[in-house]
Amino acid sequence: MLLPVLRRFLRPYRRDVLVVVVLQFVQTIAALSLPSLNADIINDGVVVGDIGYILRVGGVMLLISGVQVACAIGAVYLGARAAMSVGRDLRHAVFSRVQRFSVAEAGRFGAPSLITRSTNDVQQVQMVTLMTFTIIVMAPIMMVGGVIMALRQDVGLSALLLLVVPLLLGVMGFIALRMGPLFRLIQERIDRINRVMREQITGVRVIRAFNRQDSERERFARANTELFDTSLRVGYLMALMFPVVMLIMNASSVAVVWFGAGRIDSGAMEVGSLVAFLNYLMQILMSVLMASMMFMLVPRASVSAERIDAVLATEPGIVRPARPRELPAGRVVIELDGATFGFEGAAEPVLHDISLRLEPGRTTAVIGSTGAGKTTLVNLLPRLIDPTAGAVRAAGIDVRELDPADLRARISLVPQRAYLFSGTIASTLRFSRPEATDEELWAALDAAQAGDFVRELGLDARVEQGGSNFSGGQRQRLAIARALLKPADLYVFDDSFSALDYATDARLRAGLPAATAGAAVLIVAQRVATIRDADEIVVLDEGRIVGRGTHGELMDSNATYQEIVLSQLSAQEAA
Repeated sequence: MLLPVLRRFLRPYRRDVLVVVVLQFVQTIAALSLPSLNADIINDGVVVGDIGYILRVGGVMLLISGVQVACAIGAVYLGARAAMSVGRDLRHAVFSRVQRFSVAEAGRFGAPSLITRSTNDVQQVQMVTLMTFTIIVMAPIMMVGGVIMALRQDVGLSALLLLVVPLLLGVMGFIALRMGPLFRLIQERIDRINRVMREQITGVRVIRAFNRQDSERERFARANTELFDTSLRVGYLMALMFPVVMLIMNASSVAVVWFGAGRIDSGAMEVGSLVAFLNYLMQILMSVLMASMMFMLVPRASVSAERIDAVLATEPGIVRPARPRELPAGRVVIELDGATFGFEGAAEPVLHDISLRLEPGRTTAVIGSTGAGKTTLVNLLPRLIDPTAGAVRAAGIDVRELDPADLRARISLVPQRAYLFSGTIASTLRFSRPEATDEELWAALDAAQAGDFVRELGLDARVEQGGSNFSGGQRQRLAIARALLKPADLYVFDDSFSALDYATDARLRAGLPAATAGAAVLIVAQRVATIRDADEIVVLDEGRIVGRGTHGELMDSNATYQEIVLSQLSAQEAA
């Protein structure tokens, strides 16, 4: 899988790759020519005492060395630029694909794994790409060229290569095969560490509230130790590799000197040729070593490439149609028509045959117990998920025939979890409408009952990631203001008033008709006081609509609604 990924992402940098190959070829040829010239200096200059010859050939060697250095610098520069560009493009591709995922695809991978794939996995592929340009391109040229040049120096002594090279390749291949599965395990262990740490940072208050610090430390320690143990096994193999390689290389040098001395003594070989042969032997063995080291990095990069490709190959469930239809101008009615939704592999659907009409100027409320399917219903409206049966329509058009961006431009959503991006209060609010003026920001804040505390802080007050420097109620009000700032045909509040006190809740709901300017409003809640004044209340139970009507009508006729109401209010308050 590594080669297809590299082939795809290196395509825009073909010219740089070609130049790198040419520069590495020139550099390697220059490096291979130096030992032969050195042999000539020894044989024809030093032995006979010809200083002029030594200076002339030495000057040529300096010139060749300069060319080698220049080519090496150019190859490393262009190779590094191409490798870093591949890493950048991979990260962008993974990020862009994840942004298009529906809830189902994102949940299949999980946030910790997606983070690892877009960071650590991309880094592994990027590193192999860099090493390819700086090492692997040069290694085969060096090995083949070194063998040819060694044969030119002495054919008889070259027979040692038939023993040494296969031995070194065998040792490196054995170690590489052992390391491959360990690299896959390392990536999985990194996934687990990310998951555990993310859970512990996000849920730190829950951990402290239940006094579970010790057990969570143990859980992290287990995950950390598993990664440590696997990495240690890889470290042992790498630690074994270098002594074995050095033993083979040094033993080879001793063998060359041993047999070469005999050939020099018999007159079959010159001293300079022996020195050159030793240099070529080292170049050959170093090229084998470099190539083998690459093959040890390749298994980990291959695992990472597979994980990246799994993300890139996952087609989003929510796609833009080839020829999307356009929504008409003005207010549109959004409705669910017999919508059913079930997760893949689930025994029962989450929602069963839901029909709901959301009309401009009307407030519709959905109430039900935890797990009744309220948030799943909300996710159907902006097409974050698609129904497995039935349809969601906007202006009578199935939303699957619309561009999701056009549909979502007509809907303003306050999710169940009021998440705020880092920045300032002003930038947080303008996330929904970048061109909004300060006056419009204040109008939205006042409508969301957030104006008082924001005036004390100012619009430029800092917002930490997730809004962690605000209370739950303040986060909800800022999220509501962000939604109200966006002109929409439908405003959806998914349990968005739960952290507000009753007085603030009442004031906010009283101001909603003016703030939403006659658009349809859908309020999802578990608190009866929040929804009792809605034009229509829909009661959900185990994914089914079991009642609909006004508060008074449901109190007279619906047992499920009565049970919910009386669990929160007295009979007198509920009347």
